[in-house]
Amino acid sequence: MRTKSVWAPLLGVQAAVIEAAELDEAAGEMVVAVRVRSKQRRRCGRCRRRCPKYDCGEGRRRWRAMDLGTVRAYIEAEAPRVTCREHGVVVAAVPWARHESRFTRAFEDQAAWLATETSQATVAALMRVTWRSVGRMITRVMAEGLEREDALDGLVRIGIDEISHRKGQKYLTVVYDHDRKRIVWASAGRDAETVEAFFKELGPDRCEKLQQVSADGASWIRTVVQQRCPQAKLTLDPFHVVSWATEALDEVRRHVWNDARRNGQTAVAEGIKGARFALWRNPENLTKNQKLTLASISKTNNRLYRAYLMKEQLRQVFKAGSKEKGMGILKRWLRWAHRCRIPAFVGLARNIRKHVDDIAVTLELGLTNAAVEAANTKVRLLIRRAFGFHSAEATIALVLLTLGGLRPPLPGR
Repeated sequence: MRTKSVWAPLLGVQAAVIEAAELDEAAGEMVVAVRVRSKQRRRCGRCRRRCPKYDCGEGRRRWRAMDLGTVRAYIEAEAPRVTCREHGVVVAAVPWARHESRFTRAFEDQAAWLATETSQATVAALMRVTWRSVGRMITRVMAEGLEREDALDGLVRIGIDEISHRKGQKYLTVVYDHDRKRIVWASAGRDAETVEAFFKELGPDRCEKLQQVSADGASWIRTVVQQRCPQAKLTLDPFHVVSWATEALDEVRRHVWNDARRNGQTAVAEGIKGARFALWRNPENLTKNQKLTLASISKTNNRLYRAYLMKEQLRQVFKAGSKEKGMGILKRWLRWAHRCRIPAFVGLARNIRKHVDDIAVTLELGLTNAAVEAANTKVRLLIRRAFGFHSAEATIALVLLTLGGLRPPLPGR
């Protein structure tokens, strides 16, 4: 019995009785036969409620356990089915593994921990499993973490944004907790229905506790937020406002470039084409050559240079230091943009006028989507590093384990 008891902590099966162990040296496998302790028998695999036995199921079953050095280890035990009042006929729970898994809990926890630290291919090679198995394992670990800890509890200030996770317009909508500095919710999609699903899961009572919501100005976010939590102040992210101006500036540059080409001004067209990054970049970050490029544009193309100045003045709205100064700059900018006779900026002024109240709240509260954008950058790195996750569920699981505080500790640590 003393020899058998040694295997329990090594295999992560402390809640079971070890009956026998057999080593197959040729196959490099160790099979350990166990039985569930009497107090843990005949429990529903989903809710863990004690239930009457239905049948013997498929007989004895094996679960992959942590390797013993270079030897693969397996747990073997009976897997009867029980009748649950809530879930019907299900396979009985075993204390060493999650429901519907062929791996032990310790094995999956280690795989999930590794997935948050290194590439998915490395995890698959080290654990000697397929990459699809890694995705399923981290999904189960994430689901158990959400059952253990309610990530949506206590939300007061949140940020909502979207991020592409695959080619072909495949997006995730993520919700970020500004106070705990973590991603608390994510789902596939980028529309009002996706945001509605978050608030439905949050519930009306917790929706009433939200005070501030930061977003990028998308109407599909704004509409749902106003309907679900009208008391929350919606802030507009400065980065996205300035990006609108940058897009308008680039539209002007393309028109000027096309006009120069049509008129046979090849040298002027080449200069404008090469001025793209000089026009986009903030003045304090310009190189010496980029400064010379802007100086040349100021003398040769008044329309393009005015568009550049308008982009920069809009950026000063969010650097004013106070709500009063910022709104004063914005009002002057709107008057200038409406009479500038540059179609791209006239249209931009009409769009920004719709968000004046949100910009005022942003200047008052100072809440932006900068932290959400920083989290999205980390999400992109995770997606690139975990090349091979084709399902949104596995990607979301990896994101919440890494950036949502759900990562399990290494077994035995």
